[in-house]
This record gives sequence, structure tokens and C-alpha cells, in this order.
Amino acid sequence: MSTDVLNRRSARGATAPRGGALRRPTPYQVYGLLFWLLMTLAYWRVPPCCDAGQHASVVERLRAGLPDAAFHSPYVLAQAAFARLTGLSGWAVLRVWGPLNLLVLLTGVGRFVRALTPRAWAPVLALAFLTVLWGTERVWGGGLIALMPMTGNLGYPSACAIGLAFWAWALTAARARDVRPVRYVGPSGLRGCTGYAALGLLYGTVVLVDPVTGAGAALGAVACVAGWQRGWRAAVAGRWALAGAVAVLVAAGRPYAGWSVVAQGGVPEDLAARCWLALLGLPALWLRARRDSWRDPLVLLTVLECLAPACGRLGGLLGLALAGPQCALAVELAAPRPWPVWRRALGWAAAGGACLGFLTVQAGAVVPRSLDPVGFAQPPRWPSYDWMAGYVRPGDVVLADGSRAVRTLPGYGVTVADARAYLSPASTRAERTAIVRRDRVRWLLLTRHSGVPEEAVVVAWSRRTGEVLARVGGTGSATR
Repeated sequence: MSTDVLNRRSARGATAPRGGALRRPTPYQVYGLLFWLLMTLAYWRVPPCCDAGQHASVVERLRAGLPDAAFHSPYVLAQAAFARLTGLSGWAVLRVWGPLNLLVLLTGVGRFVRALTPRAWAPVLALAFLTVLWGTERVWGGGLIALMPMTGNLGYPSACAIGLAFWAWALTAARARDVRPVRYVGPSGLRGCTGYAALGLLYGTVVLVDPVTGAGAALGAVACVAGWQRGWRAAVAGRWALAGAVAVLVAAGRPYAGWSVVAQGGVPEDLAARCWLALLGLPALWLRARRDSWRDPLVLLTVLECLAPACGRLGGLLGLALAGPQCALAVELAAPRPWPVWRRALGWAAAGGACLGFLTVQAGAVVPRSLDPVGFAQPPRWPSYDWMAGYVRPGDVVLADGSRAVRTLPGYGVTVADARAYLSPASTRAERTAIVRRDRVRWLLLTRHSGVPEEAVVVAWSRRTGEVLARVGGTGSATR
């Protein structure tokens, strides 16, 4: 047999007929895909609630070319451009972007946990703990979302900002630890400045999308750099200073008129009721600090994110503060067997907490979360106003006396005005007419407990809520 034949049989890589073996998916890729599919279906099933109407309103107004400068951000502008290209409404855009936000969030969590440890099951456990160990409420003001009970939050800008923050932390950790292969380096042996500038641009973008989350992302960046960066010298400090300067310059351009990033209130009174299950991660965080160092990034992250709310500001950072203990718990429980006694006890405690996380309190009784009206297994109590969309046009002014209507109607492109003066028992017909002319009111949306004024003409009503749509101030905008 000739040497040529031997050489052909030993061909590998690019010269092989089929290449190498197929790459097997990681546990997190499998679990994350299933999780994404489940939560996407749940998100599309649950009607929008809470502040979704305000977010849809901004997209709708920008799509129609109406000014709304107080809420311009790269995220909202991208949504408005997408709406104009596709012709979708603000509500439809939120429906489409919810799964996209979830994808950014899932990939960000996985990338950040992989920066902490090479253990394959650590990202899976981290996502599970971040999902079920946070009680029945979402975390405040842009914090990480408790995805199971509040799927409606996936369409919010804060969901995208959280995912981008995890991505920024992962990239910061990679540069601070210098674990990624470097193909081209400068004369000093360091990475080029372009990557640091791009990292600063990412942090600035997080601030533009959601300022509270951006502040938390900045504290996380400080924790990663302080915990992992070694060999400080002028060139290293200059690169991190460049990243910080770019982030500040980008964030300084935010157009949130009259809005301050550091004026977001203090610690909520029901803190213990909302996040007591997350305390299961504190033993793992303490063990990590004792074994490794108190300069560990997860320890610093938790401390910094908790200090800001404790000082009476940035209460929304508590959501990001809880990410540290949960990630530490995931890293500990992803360790290979055999486990010592303390790790087995920690695992059983985490399993018990996860079971409690799938329960909620309803009417004084503990029931599975699938039976909770605010969950995704049954229709929520938040109403939909599609029934009046055939009458009310974008730009019309509506007087509404229901709290949920006030928060939902802006998503249909209408302007909601205060109905208290109009519906006051002491108001006369002349005074009501003056209010209609002054505010250019066209419609009244009244609850079933409110009487319809004599000058109003009822055109539609909701079978579900009993709300009544009445026309005032001239002819209607549309008819059925």
C-alpha cells in the first residue's frame, strides 16, 4: 500500500469528506429553547396588562408621526420604525417584540453564567432560580422579571435592557479576566481600544433603553472590573476609562425630559414578601466569598446593587441585586459529584424553594400558580378594549373613569383625559359642555357604576366589564 493511500485515509478537518463530528447542543441550549417556546406561547395567550398600554401608546404615536419626545430611545424608535415598515399597531409590535426581548434575556443570562464557570449545567440552574425563586410579583422598576407569573412584562423595554445588561457584564468579565483568545494585540500586549469603546456604547445603550437598569448595569460593570481585573497599569486604566467615557457620552444624550436616573424611590415596604425565596442564594454567595475572595464579582455585585436602594435611591436596582445570589447558587449546585454534606443540604433547600416558587396565595389559600388568575393558565382579569376600536380613532380624546382604562387606552393611540370634573354630581350641563370644548373630547368610557350624562349618546358596551362607550362633542368617528 502506497504512502499516498495512507495519507488520504488519515485526512482530517477541511480535507475530510464530511468534516468532524456534529456538535452536540449544550444543556442550556436545549432548556433555553424549550423555555423560550413555552414563555412565548404564554405571552401571546395573556392579554396585555398594567403599563403595556403606555408602551404601546408611544409606539403608536411615533408610527403616526405624532410627537412624543419624552420617551424617545433607541428601543422605542426601532419599534416605531418596525411598525411603519410592517403596518402593525402598537399592540401588535409589543406582541412581536416580547419573544425577541426574551431571546436577548436568555442568551444574556447564559453568556454571563458561562463567564463565571465552565460548568455546563450552571446556566440552566441560574435561569430556573431566577424564574421561580422570586415569589409572585415582578421586581420593581426595570428589575429582572419573574417570568412565570408575569409574562406580560416581556414586551417592556426593561426586559430588553436586562438582557443587554447581562451581555455587557459577560463581555466585561471576559475582558477583565482576559480569557478570550486575542488574535491581534497592540505593542503593550493588550486588546485594542475599539472593543472597549464598543463596550461603553453597549452600556450607554442600556441606559437609553431603561435608565434604572442602566444604572444597575454600571454598578455590575464596576463589580466585574474590580473583582477580576489584575495587572493594573496606565494602559489598562486608560482602556476602562475609555469605556466609561463612551458610556457617559451616550447616556448623556437621553431625551427623558425632567427624568432623573437617581430619583427612583427607596426600598419597597413589602420587600420581604416579594423576594424572601431569593435569600436561599445567600449561603452560596457567602461560601463563594469565603472560598474565593470578598472581591468576587458576584459578591461585589450584590453589595453594590443593595447599597443604592439602602441609601434611599434607585429602588429598582433590587431586581439586579437578587441576580448575584441566584447565580452563585447555580454555580455551587452545578459542581460535579460527589457532594459534601453542606452542598447536599443547599441542594435540598433550593429544590424546596423552587417548589414553593410555583405556589401562590389566592383568597387566603395556597394554590399552584397555574390556578392563579394573574398567571398564564387562565385568562387574566385585565380587560381588553378591542371592542371599542371600531369607533375610536387614533388622536381622539376620551374621558375615562376606570383606572385600568386610563392605563390601557393610550395603547390604541387615543388621548385619555381626567373625567372627575365632568362626572362630578355638582357639574352642570353647561360646565360639562365647556369641558368638552376645551379638551376637544369626543368620547366617554364609563364604568357600570357611573351614570351616562343626558347629552351623551351610547354607541357600544362591553359584555365582559359592563363599561359603556358614549359619544359627546359632535358626530362619531366611525360606525359599525
